[in-house]
Amino acid sequence: MVVRSQLPDVDVPRVSLHEYLFGDVAPDDLDRVAVVDGVSGATTTFRSLLAQIDTLAGAVAARGFGVGDVVALHAPNVPAYVTVFHGLLRAGITVTTVNALASGPEITKQLADSGARLLVTVSPLLAAGEAGATGAGLSADQVVVLDGAEGYTSLADLLADPHPAPDVSFDPATHLAVLPYSSGTTGRPKGVMLTHTNLVANVEQSLLIGVGRDDVVPCVLPFFHIYGMTVLLNLALRTRARLVTLPRFDLAQYLGVIQEHRATFLFVAPPIALALAKHPLVAEHDTSSVRAVLSGAAPLDEKLAAAVRDRLDVRVLQGYGMTEMSPVSHVIPVDRPDISPGTVGLLVAGMEARIVDPATGTEIQQPAEGVSGAGELLCRGPNVMVGYLGNPQATAETLEPDGFLHTGDIVTVDADGVFRVVDRLKELIKYKGYQVPPAELEALLLSHPGIADAAVIGLPDEEAGEVPKAYVVTAPGATLTARDVMEFVAEQVAPYKKVRAVEFIEAVPKSASGKILRKDLRAAG
Repeated sequence: MVVRSQLPDVDVPRVSLHEYLFGDVAPDDLDRVAVVDGVSGATTTFRSLLAQIDTLAGAVAARGFGVGDVVALHAPNVPAYVTVFHGLLRAGITVTTVNALASGPEITKQLADSGARLLVTVSPLLAAGEAGATGAGLSADQVVVLDGAEGYTSLADLLADPHPAPDVSFDPATHLAVLPYSSGTTGRPKGVMLTHTNLVANVEQSLLIGVGRDDVVPCVLPFFHIYGMTVLLNLALRTRARLVTLPRFDLAQYLGVIQEHRATFLFVAPPIALALAKHPLVAEHDTSSVRAVLSGAAPLDEKLAAAVRDRLDVRVLQGYGMTEMSPVSHVIPVDRPDISPGTVGLLVAGMEARIVDPATGTEIQQPAEGVSGAGELLCRGPNVMVGYLGNPQATAETLEPDGFLHTGDIVTVDADGVFRVVDRLKELIKYKGYQVPPAELEALLLSHPGIADAAVIGLPDEEAGEVPKAYVVTAPGATLTARDVMEFVAEQVAPYKKVRAVEFIEAVPKSASGKILRKDLRAAG
């Protein structure tokens, strides 16, 4: 049975993301503030932003970059990110967004896999960026440091070299806008191919969230993550709301921005929701301007949602999605107080879903009354990816021939079309909203000469959601401590992928086919 969105279908314009976001900026919007630097307070109007985007597009085009090229953007949330991201797209370039916490080897893998010809970074991240670029065979003149560094082109250099924005032509339905990296339902990170139409569709679908032109949106969720890219950056630009950027999450700074800028709509992940519900600093700040909080990236507990609602006196919403869906497939609309914030709400407009018993493949029906049985969620809509870059096998395992995408999450649906996530079929660990694929950490652990075998699972953690725990079998004659194992991993991965607990065991439980039996490890504690 196919469950269809109960919302009216959206008309997805067949235009580039740049044209969709900025093609109809009204004259009286040009002098509205588009972006505020939450650290310095510097402002950028829509007029200035559009001029910078055009200048950046002209500068990279003059340097030989255009349709068919991939450029990697490796930076935290700063106003320059907005200019560069949309300037590159304006030039017809495909942008692969790199996690600001990525290590040099991780950056190398992404640059090589995506075929990026240029890396754009910032000086605080230059050590990792430089190592990653060198590993991928990029020279110094193929690295741009936005805020400047000796021997590298800066953003100021690019903007000081005026060239007209190029006239580019491509089919928005097939031309790739972005290549974020995701582990999908399992395995190692893969390039998710999202077209201009995918992104346009998902912003259009996300309008029901209720962000308007008078909203002020603090942006601490990273723009390199698809949640921050679509639901904060692009949605706010489309609705002419005001973005306030923050390069990292610091609770005192975040609360200060809410108070100073009279923030109205907060987009958070569960760890931030936890801080808003429980931390004493919240009581020291004026949060009365906030009208709604939307949580995504990982499941939000119903009790925690209620605690945030009661403390801030706001509507608390929850959404659901994944990188492969650009990312939003479900959300609680701001005008639906009847929907529990412990659910992920309704299918967004233009989406269809199926629920399938993962053991039998039997379709689970939406009931006329009450709640359905639980099964894996599959989704189809105009926001669903084209596939995984250079990985037809993973694409075929995730996308059905009829266009339905396997999410790997176990859900129920009630008679009113409200979905609830009840479990996760996939093996990903969600650390503070970041995806940590066990297979990646296991491969890294097995590269240690003192480790004969290893398995990784997620441990529940109140603050982080989950933390990676490694089960390690030492090689004969090897002597290892838990600290040795954790330090070995920490030296080679982004901080959110660090192993936080280690247990030494005699053998990793596996099935006859060699698959790690993670459920046995979880059951053993």
